[in-house]
Amino acid sequence: MAIGELLLAKNVIDKEQLQKVLQQQKIAGGRLGDNLVALGYITRGDLESILQEPPPLAKTVEQTGLDDNFLLNCLLRTMYISALQTIPELSQQIKLTRGVIEELLTFAKKEALVEIRGPSEKNYNIMRYALTKAGKERASEALRRCEYIGPVPVQLETYQVQVQKQTITNEVVSIEKLKNSLSHLVLSEDVVRRLGPASNSGRAVLIYGAAGNGKTSIAEALVSAFEQPVYIPYAIEADGQIIKIFDLSTHVPFPSTTNTNGSNGDSHPMFLPQLEYDPRWVRCRRPYIITGGELTLEMLDLDFDPHSKYYEAPLQMKAIGGIFVIDDFGRQRVRPHDLLNRWIFPLERKLDYLTLHTGKKFALLFDQLVIFATNFPPEEIMDPAQLRRVHYKLKINPPTAEEYKEIFRRICDSYGLEFSEEIMAYLVNNYYIKHKVPFAGFHPKFIAEHVIAACNYLGTPPRITRQLLADSLENMVILPTALSGE
Repeated sequence: MAIGELLLAKNVIDKEQLQKVLQQQKIAGGRLGDNLVALGYITRGDLESILQEPPPLAKTVEQTGLDDNFLLNCLLRTMYISALQTIPELSQQIKLTRGVIEELLTFAKKEALVEIRGPSEKNYNIMRYALTKAGKERASEALRRCEYIGPVPVQLETYQVQVQKQTITNEVVSIEKLKNSLSHLVLSEDVVRRLGPASNSGRAVLIYGAAGNGKTSIAEALVSAFEQPVYIPYAIEADGQIIKIFDLSTHVPFPSTTNTNGSNGDSHPMFLPQLEYDPRWVRCRRPYIITGGELTLEMLDLDFDPHSKYYEAPLQMKAIGGIFVIDDFGRQRVRPHDLLNRWIFPLERKLDYLTLHTGKKFALLFDQLVIFATNFPPEEIMDPAQLRRVHYKLKINPPTAEEYKEIFRRICDSYGLEFSEEIMAYLVNNYYIKHKVPFAGFHPKFIAEHVIAACNYLGTPPRITRQLLADSLENMVILPTALSGE
């Protein structure tokens, strides 16, 4: 469901207005929301309020959008493996509201799959449920089909709607936000000026240039420029199959003093606080994934475990709504042309297709800022058709003499080293100018780390001397003549 259809379903706009705004978008371009505001069909505040709505609570089995038997099997597997017996405990484990759990248990009692074992020892007002022999047999059969235990998945269509609402292009990165996120880097105004439109576009970005001048650091810094939260489901259901998405190594939950979708640190799971949104989702910062030479085409496909019989989401799916960096592009185990051919359609149409092991294909929104970072000339790793689909190309040049000096000064401050104009002049004249070596952003950190290591070895206070500087420079690059012998 697109944003226009979502607003149509909420009766915010009518069909005639939707057609007009789509026509306006074809002529003027831009985002649908901006055109809706421009035409006066909705205010900016109302639009943002709707787009930032969290996933609504599913208070009944029907509202989950999932098949009754699918849900029941999830519940029975959990009871069988985890030995949980009360509604609050089960609600906490599989992230369904108490009303849905009660509805499922009522059906299970009618089918003689569960029985009541009396009140809980901790609270006599809460009943304990246990699997009957028939319930254990059904749970065992459900485990043979799929061993997934955990939060109940979200329906694919529901997931797609939420992705549309929180798409990365809905968040505007202002020049103030961008400058603040890049403030720890020494960059030219030209780089910052060109990076802004690229960040807001949601289109692929190519950052290229000589090694060691901050391409990866720029990509990492962009993450903090995006401040809006996104909701990530623990898992989704597609054609009866379960795909795990939430990954603590990628998804960073927003800090909260009280977890509104589970028990807080002081309460027992028997007494859950009021839920604010569907607990099958986690409120997170926009995801950030960086991958380098280890990337293969297989990592971009669904990973089916034949033993547990459920899937792990591919990298680009975990990065939805955030930033996906292909670092050292051109050095992957997969050829760059093969990777780009795999992504030609997603980069152009913002839509990806994934295939289940059953052969069933489904479409998935390709909603992320993809950044290719490379020190290869673009024409060596991309053909014209592929370059055309990378809408923004940003060359990072070596720092100027003044920029290099500022980088060196900041590095000295961070390492507790004294910055010396004399040492800087010696470095520039006897290394960069004499040997015609271009400045590089990584050199100051390299030098500082070598000086610190040498001082620790010698047992002397950290201090940059000419000899230690010469030693670090010889480690940094191979030159025809030894610097220390000058």
